[in-house]
Amino acid sequence: MTRYSYASSVWLAALLIPAVTHASGYALIEQSASGMGNAFAGAAATAEDATTIFFNPAGMMYLPDNQLVLAGHAIKPSADFNNQGSHLSSLTGARPTLGDNGGGIGDWNFLPNFYFAKSVHPNIKLGLGVNTPFGLNTDYANTWVGRYQALDSDLKTVNINPSIAFKATDWLSLGAGFSAMWMKADLSNAIDFGTLFKLPQALDGQARLSGDGWGWGWNLGALFQLGPATRLGLAYRSQVHQTLQGTATFSGVPLPLAPLFPDGPVRAQVSTPDSLSASVFHQINGTWDVMADLTWTNWSVFQDLTATRPSGSVLSSTQEHWSDTFRVSVGGNYHVNDKLKLRTGFAYDESPVSTAFRTARIPDSDRYWLSLGANYQLTPTSSVDFGYAHLFFVNANIDKTTDTSSAALKDTLRGRYDGQVDILSAQFTHAF
Repeated sequence: MTRYSYASSVWLAALLIPAVTHASGYALIEQSASGMGNAFAGAAATAEDATTIFFNPAGMMYLPDNQLVLAGHAIKPSADFNNQGSHLSSLTGARPTLGDNGGGIGDWNFLPNFYFAKSVHPNIKLGLGVNTPFGLNTDYANTWVGRYQALDSDLKTVNINPSIAFKATDWLSLGAGFSAMWMKADLSNAIDFGTLFKLPQALDGQARLSGDGWGWGWNLGALFQLGPATRLGLAYRSQVHQTLQGTATFSGVPLPLAPLFPDGPVRAQVSTPDSLSASVFHQINGTWDVMADLTWTNWSVFQDLTATRPSGSVLSSTQEHWSDTFRVSVGGNYHVNDKLKLRTGFAYDESPVSTAFRTARIPDSDRYWLSLGANYQLTPTSSVDFGYAHLFFVNANIDKTTDTSSAALKDTLRGRYDGQVDILSAQFTHAF
């Protein structure tokens, strides 16, 4: 481990880099470069390397005595907004919102993963995963037409996930894990102070909410060996309840309004969704493998995003009303020879967001994955994986009026988002 300690510490520090959401909602499924090549089909049943700690801890029983995995994903989202009649709905009367389309939303991001599995008994293995299961980063120009609803939206998480696996019988392995998750959120938007002085859009200020906190969760897994060539995996990951404590700050506030917009402490309650996965892996022969996965995510826990003052008064509240989703994926491997394995996969990832509640912070929509990948055995104990995925987003319409009790500050964002994502993944795996 000494030879890899420096690289591992750098990988852990890189987890603090913000990420852009690619699974549905604000989830990040990019937890394995080996899984990327199959669009994460069969992720809870494949048990190919220590990344199984995230997808199904029971899979550690299929690994060699000790294994270290370092993975990284370079992610380039691309989304464009097309304005289709955004307008102010204030006391001064409806009028078009001035501004541009916000520029291209998204830039290159890097997302690392770290996993380590260790055998302590022929029937017991311990593991540690450090990853980022949730994240969000949207950044609009200050001059865009939706600035009164969103400018910057940055969500970071770091999840520390120790796990244990136990071989109950020759055909059944069980696993469990505990999660300590740190979450940090930073949200900003413009405020049309000009409207309050009957000078609409001529005197913009800005509001920013920042906060962080720790939450706790757990996960369970079971892996069934149905035959010499077939495995069935079941995995559950719990909700994590977060209380984010931070500050609200305002800038550009006209002096007469300063008492109404004081800086100060703020808090928000956020619950990440629980999920349930069922995966199957089957070895057709020595050349071909096939796999599939079905994952349900309980996104209906996200009904609103509300920030309150210490007194309990509501500072801001956005109605979300998300729905539960399913993700379906299929994949295959082709073993070229003892050293080279090629992968491919396809997935349909359902969005929890309906048009009626789509927001500029998370303009989510259904997406389709097309993935390719390869594994190459460097030595008997070391291998590298490479993966590529292109995500096709279904066009997303938005018709959102600001959630505020102040009629003078209401505006409506109306238009369409067109988006896609490219992901390049690499992974080094070493057994010892």
